[in-house]
Amino acid sequence: MAGYRAEDDYDYLFKVVLIGDSGVGKSNLLSRFTRNEFSLESKSTIGVEFATRSLTVDGKVIKAQIWDTAGQERTNHFIGQSPSSGKMRLFMVSISYVLPLVSRYRAITSAYYRGAVGALLVYDVTRHSTFESVERWLRELRDHTDPNIVVMLIGNKCDLRHLVAVSTDDGTSFAEKESLYFMETSALDATNVENAFTEVLTQIHRIVSKKSMEAGDDGNAQNVPSKGEQIDVSKGASGVKQGGCCSS
Repeated sequence: MAGYRAEDDYDYLFKVVLIGDSGVGKSNLLSRFTRNEFSLESKSTIGVEFATRSLTVDGKVIKAQIWDTAGQERTNHFIGQSPSSGKMRLFMVSISYVLPLVSRYRAITSAYYRGAVGALLVYDVTRHSTFESVERWLRELRDHTDPNIVVMLIGNKCDLRHLVAVSTDDGTSFAEKESLYFMETSALDATNVENAFTEVLTQIHRIVSKKSMEAGDDGNAQNVPSKGEQIDVSKGASGVKQGGCCSS
């Protein structure tokens, strides 16, 4: 059971990141979950944004710090690709200009993922190209985080049933192959948005609780997280938990 709690009263702080191509609805998923808002005119995120919401999970107050960043345009600009035409412009940029940008991009990427214990990997069910990018995003995520980070694969915009280009079975199969959780959501009508975030936070908390109990059994109290401490996941595993667009 999850519910709203005061932002300054929590037991654990969990950092969760939203990743996926531009335009898949990451920002609207964030605003729907944290403020119960949706904007039809939302624009691509520039830089990094984050919002928080506190919930009660298994009797503990969890403060979720959810980070949202630009999607594919984040890398396009660094490598010299034109966002409008998609044509490569690298030959027009000198190496002395590109290398500092690449270094900056890597620094920003590392900072974005640092400390994350959960992730929502989002694609647009009406755009197959965004599903094709999922493997690349997952690889980047795993390159910068603990291998046991809790990851939920999200097929967003499932309210657009007449435009679906990625089947539920395709999403399920990929999630099973990569040992991810999976749900289809709609930020527009709020389908499964609450369920998706809450499931990720619940699984993170269970890993933390297991670590705490193991530390207690070993008499190693210093490894037990203190109140309000941000958690780093180092143990635990995830598996497919499917939630179709019509699931409650």
